[in-house]
Amino acid sequence: MTLVLGGANVPSLVLSQPYQNALTFTPQTNLENAMSRLFLSVAALSIVTGLGGASAQTPLRIAGNFSQNTKQVDIERAFFEDLGAESGVDLSVNYNPMDVVGVKAPDALRMLRGGSFDVMSVQIGMASRDDPFFEGLDLIGVSTDMEALHEAVDAYREVFDTRLQEKFNAKVLTLWPFGPQVFYCNTPIETVDDLQGLKVRSFTPSMSAMLEHFGATPVTLQFSEVYPALQRGVVSCGVTSPTSGNTGNWPEVTTHFLPLSVSGSVQGHFINLDTWNEFTPEEQAALETEFQALEDQLWELAVTSNEDAIACNTGDGSCSDHTKFDMTMVEISPADQEKVKEAAESVVLPIWSETCDAVDPECSATWNETVGSVAGLTIE
Repeated sequence: MTLVLGGANVPSLVLSQPYQNALTFTPQTNLENAMSRLFLSVAALSIVTGLGGASAQTPLRIAGNFSQNTKQVDIERAFFEDLGAESGVDLSVNYNPMDVVGVKAPDALRMLRGGSFDVMSVQIGMASRDDPFFEGLDLIGVSTDMEALHEAVDAYREVFDTRLQEKFNAKVLTLWPFGPQVFYCNTPIETVDDLQGLKVRSFTPSMSAMLEHFGATPVTLQFSEVYPALQRGVVSCGVTSPTSGNTGNWPEVTTHFLPLSVSGSVQGHFINLDTWNEFTPEEQAALETEFQALEDQLWELAVTSNEDAIACNTGDGSCSDHTKFDMTMVEISPADQEKVKEAAESVVLPIWSETCDAVDPECSATWNETVGSVAGLTIE
C-alpha cells in the first residue's frame, strides 16, 4: 500500500504488512488521530528498526522541541547530527521536532515508555499529568530565578531519574530550563491583580492553581497553540520564557510584557532504557559526557538569551539577537513578588503535595529532603 501525504517535508512511502495493519482505519477513526498515527509511522519507518550494538551503527529516533522554539531546535539538531562523531559511538540519528511528527507534549512519557521514540525532549510540567511527582522539580513560585532553579534541579535529579526509570522505562540525559516564565498579555495590565477575570495560558497543574488563586481562568495549551489563541482572543495572556515568546512571535499578538518569573519551565532529554542498555558501559559514559555539555549549553542559553529577548520584546536599544518589537514593559513590584511567594506556600505546595501523596505516600517527604531543603520551604 502506498500512502502519499501532503507537505513538502513528508515523503511518499510503501508500508510493509505490519504497518498496513497498524494503519487500518475504521469509520469511527477521526482525522486527527489518523494523521497523528500516519506521521508517527513515517518517523518509525524513516530509519532501520532494531539496534546493532557496538559492532553496527545504532539508529536513534529523536523527537525534539517544538519547531517554534527555534534557538533550542537549532542547538538540538546540531548536537544530534554531530553526536556520533563527537562521542565516538557508532550511531545514526533521525531528528524531528515534536510537532513535525504529530506528537503532543502530554503524551511524551507514555510514547517514550512504549518505544515510539528512543530519545525525546520532554516538557516536564505538561508530562507530569501522568505522574505529579515529576512536577516537584519546578513547582510554580518556588524557584523564581535561574540560580535557585539550578539548585532545585540538582537536588531533585537523582530521585527524579529513579522514578522515571521505574515508571516509564526511561533515563534522564539532561535537565534544563527554557528560562524565567513570564507574562505576555494582549490587554493592559499593571500588576498580577489585573489577571483577575482573564483567561491565561497555562501548561502545568501548579501554574493553573496559582492562576486560579489570582482570579484568572487557566487554559491549558501547548506552545504551538498559543499564538493563534492570543490572536483570536481565546486567551488574554500567555506564560512562557522571553526567548520562546520572541522566537514564537508572541509580541505580534500581545501588547504588555510582565517579566515576573513564576518558574523556569524545565525540560529534559530522556532515553528509553531498552535503547540505553544496548550501549556498552564505555559508550554510555561517552554519551553522558556529550549530553552534559548539551545541558550546560542550554542552561547558558536560558540566562543570556532571555536577557536579550526582554530588550527586544520592549524595543530597548540594546536588542541584538532577537526580533525587535515594541511591547509595553510592566515594572515588577515587590508586592507582586511577595504575592507569588505567598501563593506558592499557601496554594501550590498544599495542592501538589495532596495530589502527589495520593500516588506516593513518601512524595512530600522526598520533596522536603531535596528541593524543599535548598529552597528553604517545608510541606507540612
